[in-house]
Amino acid sequence: MNPQDPLAQLKDIYLPETGGWWPPAPGWWLLAAFCLIALIALLWAWQRRRARSLWKRQAKAELATLSQQVRNEPGWYGDLNRLLKRVARQTHPDRHPESMTGDQWVDFLLETLPKDRIASRPTAEAMVTAAWQPKPAIDPRNALAFTSLWLEAQL
Repeated sequence: MNPQDPLAQLKDIYLPETGGWWPPAPGWWLLAAFCLIALIALLWAWQRRRARSLWKRQAKAELATLSQQVRNEPGWYGDLNRLLKRVARQTHPDRHPESMTGDQWVDFLLETLPKDRIASRPTAEAMVTAAWQPKPAIDPRNALAFTSLWLEAQL
């Protein structure tokens, strides 16, 4: 080492110690707050959507139950009609389907059916009147098929 050499007298450069990862910078706090607010908003929207579609899930479950308990009895056809009216009340509240009976109810069902309206008229009429007849004149499978078709169009 040369004592006259000024470069030899320099010491190594030492970087200062880092502050560590805690506490985070203010930007990270803002990002965390934004993410938390976004998560809460998403959960709230999901819950609200789920609550709005509860009637759809209930209608599908009730249709599945009715399809497992097929009977050629007026009470079973009455249950089908009540299911259709509950769904109609949800999908068409301005038309007040809960107060419709007879031909008016049949016409409503056929108006809101997207396809096979003419072919479905005898089935719909027989299903509606079967709820009051002691011996229904319709095959329960046909009534169930019409109900499924109508519900698919509404849900």
